This record gives sequence, C-alpha cells and structure tokens, in this order.
Amino acid sequence: MAEFPMTQQGYDEAVKKLEYLQKVKRAEIVQRIAEARSHGDLSENAEYDAARNEQAANERAIEELEYQVKNAVVIEESADTSAVHFGSVVTVHDLDFDEDIVYTIMGTTEADPMKNIISNQSPVGQALIGHKKGDTVTVKAPNGEYQLKILKID
Repeated sequence: MAEFPMTQQGYDEAVKKLEYLQKVKRAEIVQRIAEARSHGDLSENAEYDAARNEQAANERAIEELEYQVKNAVVIEESADTSAVHFGSVVTVHDLDFDEDIVYTIMGTTEADPMKNIISNQSPVGQALIGHKKGDTVTVKAPNGEYQLKILKID
C-alpha cells in the first residue's frame, strides 16, 4: 500500500476535488451522454463518443483520487527552519547556472513543478531534505549531477 504525504490543505483540496468529480462532473457527463443519445444513431455520433471518453477519464480520476485520499498521511507543517523538511520553502543557488531558485517541498500529490512546488521524492527534494542553510547538496538528476547551495529555509 502506497502512502501519500500531504499537508492538511492539500488533503482538503483533494477531498473537495473528489467530491466535485463524483457529484458535479459525473452528473454533467451523464446529462451530455443522454443528450447525445437522443440524437439518434450512436455508431456515427461523435458527441456521444466524446462524452463516453470523458466519462471514462473522469472515472479514472475519481479512482485515483479515492486511492490517494484513502492512503493519505497528513503531515503537520512545522515552523522549524533549522533544516529542510516537508513543507519547507527553500531558496537555493544553482552553482552551474549561477541563479537563485525558490522551491517548496511537498508530497507527490501536491507537487507542481511549473510553480517550483516539488515533491519530496523528486531528485531535488531528496537532495535537500535534512540539510541546513549553507550546505551544498548534489542533485542526481536523469541528465547528470549538479549542485545547489541552500541560502534560506522558511
């Protein structure tokens, strides 16, 4: 059984999204299927096929979210800034690119790399966890290793 570490906020958002998919979106899709079915011949009804495909995708999303919520482990956020941990906001300096980057360390379900919210299981997350301000860590990425210096932990 896999566990999904989440913040309380992330857990609440997952439950809210699950309820939306189950109660609102599921009903909307059923309505679209019924409407498309009323147009007659289903063998050449693109609207019906699209609605059925959307229904299948929604049911997969519901199953995935149910599994994540059922196996969620809510991690209490800590104000401790002595070392990087789950929930930390970390400012690092990329020594190769000579630039500063701010990462937020979260669980896999809350990660959003486009917003620099990274998973504690990602290469960067794994490299940073447990280290302190001033430490230089080596990130073992698929395209090679690189180093980050921890400048600040919030």
